[in-house]
Amino acid sequence: MASCTAVIDIGSNSMRMAVFQKTSRFAFHILHEAKSSVRLSEHAYKNNGHLQHEPMERTARAIGEFLSIARSFGARKILCVATSALRDAPNASTFISRIRREHNLSIKIISGEKEAYYGGIACANLLPPFSDALSVDVGGGSSEFTLIRNGKVEQLFSLNIGTVRIKELFFDTANIEGAIAYIDDALNSLPPLETTTLIGIGGTFRALTRALMKKEEYPLKKLHAYSTKHDSFLSFTDQIQEATPKKLRALFIKPDRFDTIKPGALILERIVRFTHAKTLICSGVGVREGVFLSDLLRNAGDRFPANYNPSVRYLLDTYVQYSDHALQCAHLSKRLFDLLHQKFKLDTIFKSELVMAAKLLSIGIGIRYYAYQRHSHYLAMNALDYGLSHRQIALISHLLLFKKGTLSSDLIPKNSYGALLPDSTTLNNLSFLLWFSHILLASRINASDIEIKLEGDNLTVSGKALYLTQEQMKNLVVPKSLNVIFA
Repeated sequence: MASCTAVIDIGSNSMRMAVFQKTSRFAFHILHEAKSSVRLSEHAYKNNGHLQHEPMERTARAIGEFLSIARSFGARKILCVATSALRDAPNASTFISRIRREHNLSIKIISGEKEAYYGGIACANLLPPFSDALSVDVGGGSSEFTLIRNGKVEQLFSLNIGTVRIKELFFDTANIEGAIAYIDDALNSLPPLETTTLIGIGGTFRALTRALMKKEEYPLKKLHAYSTKHDSFLSFTDQIQEATPKKLRALFIKPDRFDTIKPGALILERIVRFTHAKTLICSGVGVREGVFLSDLLRNAGDRFPANYNPSVRYLLDTYVQYSDHALQCAHLSKRLFDLLHQKFKLDTIFKSELVMAAKLLSIGIGIRYYAYQRHSHYLAMNALDYGLSHRQIALISHLLLFKKGTLSSDLIPKNSYGALLPDSTTLNNLSFLLWFSHILLASRINASDIEIKLEGDNLTVSGKALYLTQEQMKNLVVPKSLNVIFA
């Protein structure tokens, strides 16, 4: 696979492109994103699905500039897919031939089921693990549904209910009752979908989530993996339906969404009621990431290896280049956790977060050695995007902060992510395990060269090259229930 790949998704309402850069076999990050509200399907649904001249002109111009952007990043592979607008259009071949002729770009029209599959594998791979969920991608012309169980896509469905379609067929004539009947009739064609978790994909769900987060003053500026309860979401969609343009702005809806947000909110409201979903999760990934992952993981069954996190690996690939200290620290922190978690009354769920923090402890050095802990914290908080909940991201990132002689609970910034962290005792004990591991390896020895033994309240440490460690112990706040003894 090319190290830099661009994926273009031509939708009914918007066209988007993401440029992905691989850093190792399965690790990657996004170099650039571009979006254009081309409204390719504008007036098409009033004309038996035929694409109109002006929307095609807009889309062709935007494609040309997207390709220029992709080339500027050295993208050696460009994948382009098109969904409902071209899928439904009798004159789609005319547009596709023009783009091939003018830009030497092949557009692949994908079925609704394939579109659902791409969204589904993106969610299965890049959201925190879940046992089962239904992903819903509300686009401009259609909505795709994917039932995911234990990380595997099980069922795929596509319905012709989309924001632009519902707007042109019903909202433009103020026929809201007709819109509800049309949406409900389409939903009734689905089989019973037994799941309490609904994952929202696409621009409409993201726009509503972004607005809801601002309204609730949510402490993290991360859409991906944000979750809310169905009653809060339905209450918000009710406010959207009743809002004037001025009120929409007050509800944090952007002006470019004013004409499609109400049809989109109505579709989602009817879907939530139909599925009886109790928890709603926002996915910041969708078709573009699914297309990329399908290419990246084509020899791995479209799944990352067990316990693999692409965001963690990307940070290690990019910022840890000079020693294996992070890996040694991870090994030692794992041993300390196994030895002390019962004494510290730590839930075993925190073990994986501690180990991830240990691996990422020194990434800030890649920015600047001085105050590297702050740099590590910033990088983790902003670049840990995939496979982790917001609580996990907040904990891992916060553990990377360190100040001599200070408890971790005293380093929480005011009016920030503190509500997402565990209680102070748990936080301080986890921080001790992390930074004690770091200090034990002060002379950059191997973790296997250090022996640790717990007897009652006494933790005995023995091994070679521990002089610097004993000097630096004064910087660490040791839990009162523990005595550290160097043999």
